[in-house]
Amino acid sequence: MTNLPPADENAENWIAEAVREHQAPLHRYVARLLGGDFDRARDVVQDGFVRLCQQPAAEVRGHAVEWLYTVCRNRAVDVMRKEGRMRAFADGEMENVSAIDPRPGRAMEKAETRAAIIELIDQLPANQQEVIRLKFQNGFSYKEISRITKLSVSNVGYLIHMAVKQLRQQVAAQQI
Repeated sequence: MTNLPPADENAENWIAEAVREHQAPLHRYVARLLGGDFDRARDVVQDGFVRLCQQPAAEVRGHAVEWLYTVCRNRAVDVMRKEGRMRAFADGEMENVSAIDPRPGRAMEKAETRAAIIELIDQLPANQQEVIRLKFQNGFSYKEISRITKLSVSNVGYLIHMAVKQLRQQVAAQQI
């Protein structure tokens, strides 16, 4: 944290808060990009936070989350290229989900529905999978997704629209 401007007294708190809030979802996102390899994902995310610490706070404030996702995405792509194993998202893996539900049967139904939808998402083209997860798993806006993926905002909107349309059709056909 020595590279942060000395005038920014809250830099350590700000970075600690960013780690606390975004480390887990960022780790899930990167693990998906890396085909479910959680160890490599942890390394990539750690590298992203190290790079965040090296940035002047004024340059990333206000868009630090986008910045982190972009840096980690680019680093994950570099890792995949380096290893020559560039693949689409992992097949059939589910994110860890924890929910407090008083009725065990209902929790099981939700888990089955979630698993079925995740399986349907896994069948989408890789670019649609990525934008769907960034939008609905991580809550990014189209503009933020555009910056992270280097796609135009209209392309992001189109990909999300087509993916949601396809998912709705498949859910209706399967009566999930």
